[in-house]
Amino acid sequence: MNSMAIRVHENGGPEVLRWEEVPVPEPGPGEVRLRHRAIGLNFVEIYFRMGLYPAPHLPYVPGTEAAGVVEALGPGVSELRVGDRVAYCGGPFGAYCEARVIPAKFLVPLPDGIDEATAAASMLKGLTAHYLLFSTYQVKAGDSILVHASAGGVGLILCQWAKHLGATVIGTVGSEEKARLAAQHGCDHTILYYKEDFVARVRELTGGKGLPVVYDSVGQATFMGSLDCLRPRGLMVSFGQSSGAVPPLNVGVLSAKGSLYLTRPTLATYAAERDELLARARALFDALTRGIVQCEVRQRFKLKDAAEAHRALASRRTTGSSLLMP
Repeated sequence: MNSMAIRVHENGGPEVLRWEEVPVPEPGPGEVRLRHRAIGLNFVEIYFRMGLYPAPHLPYVPGTEAAGVVEALGPGVSELRVGDRVAYCGGPFGAYCEARVIPAKFLVPLPDGIDEATAAASMLKGLTAHYLLFSTYQVKAGDSILVHASAGGVGLILCQWAKHLGATVIGTVGSEEKARLAAQHGCDHTILYYKEDFVARVRELTGGKGLPVVYDSVGQATFMGSLDCLRPRGLMVSFGQSSGAVPPLNVGVLSAKGSLYLTRPTLATYAAERDELLARARALFDALTRGIVQCEVRQRFKLKDAAEAHRALASRRTTGSSLLMP
């Protein structure tokens, strides 16, 4: 059978995202054929499209997050059944399509209370927030934390979940609208980075003590300032680079600024084992079901309009989560 998909034949701008027909093979051992209902849109896909991160090969179908219904099972698949609703946020590229074959080990069954749109919008962002808050640094009641891009997809979930844990959440945003959105989702103090010096504001809010942890997905524009927001022996969590790559760092800076810790984590490492993936997914679905976090789909684009979606995401015109709809 065939499926319509977005394919990238060469690195470049949004115009390289082509709407094409691609073959969908029968599922092999350990694989399933999945019919997508909703596809997650994430900034990392821009990095791969531009060539900032190397794709495994060209041409390729972008994307690693979606939700849908199992259509066929390959030999040896025992955990799933035809008709099961599932979601994923890892594994081989190929999510920007109507239907695909994917190894079953990457699929997470959806509970009755979670629809496909919510799952596709929340899997990558929600599991990222979970490992950042519970594993990279264990946020606890009384902590004060800084979340850059706090009105973004990961940022909104981080703010809500951290607030539930009892933390005081400081967030940076790029507009008054985004400040209001972050405040509505658990951010106690919002800093408009183009109007205020976020380092000075953090020092003011902490009485000069600094923070135990900073979550920075912005990269180049905020990295050095983020280090200056930390207290001695604080942890800098650099998990994205929407403003550009962080330049090479002299590690002596970490000692000069107070014996700081620095990590560059990824979900692939924090969900490498299936048991860990399933445990994080259960925790996310529980938080969504109980209303601890809400994952709002604030933008929907037709799959064939992926180029328009990339332009909106890159220009920071989006807030919260965005979906591509087959």
